[in-house]
Amino acid sequence: MVWRWGPGSQGAGRNGSGSKPPWGAGAPWGGGGPFGVDGGGWAVMATQRYAFRAPVQYVARMQQTTDSSEPVIGPRPSPPIPPVPVLIVAVTAFSWAGPLVRFSDAPALAISAWRLLLSVAFIGVVLLFRPSSRRALLSVGRRGLGLAMLAGTFLAFHFWGWIAAVQYTTVASAAVLVSTQPLFVAILSALFLRERPRRGEWAGMGVAVVGAAWIGWGDLALGGQALLGDALALGAALLAAAYYAIGRALRPGLDLWSYIFLVYGAAAGVLLVAVLLTPSVPLVEGYSGRDWAVFAALAAGPMMIGHTGVNYALRYVRAYMANLAVLGEPLGATLIAWLLPAIGEEPGPSLVGGGALILLGVIVALRAR
Repeated sequence: MVWRWGPGSQGAGRNGSGSKPPWGAGAPWGGGGPFGVDGGGWAVMATQRYAFRAPVQYVARMQQTTDSSEPVIGPRPSPPIPPVPVLIVAVTAFSWAGPLVRFSDAPALAISAWRLLLSVAFIGVVLLFRPSSRRALLSVGRRGLGLAMLAGTFLAFHFWGWIAAVQYTTVASAAVLVSTQPLFVAILSALFLRERPRRGEWAGMGVAVVGAAWIGWGDLALGGQALLGDALALGAALLAAAYYAIGRALRPGLDLWSYIFLVYGAAAGVLLVAVLLTPSVPLVEGYSGRDWAVFAALAAGPMMIGHTGVNYALRYVRAYMANLAVLGEPLGATLIAWLLPAIGEEPGPSLVGGGALILLGVIVALRAR
C-alpha cells in the first residue's frame, strides 16, 4: 500500500480510502514529538513510488499551513534550461570526484568539509546578484528550514563516508558501490513503510547484491582496507538515498539557489563542527598547494556543476531519469582512474563483472517502478 497525503485526505491511501497508515498519534514521534509530527497526513518524500514519510512530515504540513512564508510543493514549472543536457554535464562532473580525491593527502573529513565550505561561499556570492533568490531564502519557514537541515546532515555524512571510501579502496569500486543508492530507497521503504518491493525490484536488488559480493571478493586481494572502503561506499549510498529523497520532495517548492544554499550550508556546518571537534584534523594548517587545488576543484566541478545540476534537474524530470543518468558516474570515474597515468587503476575482472551486475540490477529495479 502506498500512502499519500493531499488536501482534505489526510492519511488517505492510493484510492483515497481515508484509512490511516500504520503510524499514528501513538507512534514514537507522534503527538508533538521532536519533529512536530501530529499523526495526521503523511508526506510522499521520495523518488516516484518509494518515499520517506515519518519525521519529514514537514512537507505535508507545508501544504496545510496558512502561513504564507512556508514553501509549498506545487506543480513542476517549465525549465529555463533543458534538464537532460544539464544531467549529462552534471554526471560528467560527478565522474571526476573520485580521481580528484586521489590527488590529495588530506583527511577525508577535511576534504569533504572544504568541498562544501567553498561551495557555500560561491553560492553566497551568487545570491548577492539574485534578489529573487534572497527573497526566497528569507521566506522559508521553520518547517522548510528544518527539512533542508535534515537533508544537509545526510549530505554531510554521505560526502565524508564516500571520500573515505575512495581513500581505502579503488576509485572504481567506490563509485560503483555508491551507485546502489536507488536500491536503498526501496529497502528503507520496505523496512519502515511496509511497502513491498515489486518482483522486478527484488530481482534487481538480488542481481546488485551478487555484483557487490563479487567486487568484495575481488578486493580481498587488496587487504582489509579495501573491504572497509567498500563498506563505507555502501554506507554513503544509504545516506545519499535519504538526501535525494528529501530533496525530491523539497526542491519543487524552493528556488534552486536558496535551496542549495540551505542544504549545502547545513552540510558544511555539520562537517565544520566535526573538524573542530577532531584534534587530528586541522582546519587550515598543514595542507599543501595541491590539497587546496583539490578542494577548489571538488567544489567547482563535482559539487557546483555535478550536485547542483542534479538538484536543478530534480525539479523538472522524473526521479527515474535522474537516477538512471547518475549511473553514468561509475563508468566515467572508472575510465578516468584507469586512463590517468598518475592513478592508473586498471579495473580487474571482478570489478568489471561485479560492476556490470550492480548497474544492471539498479536499472532493472528502476524500470520496475
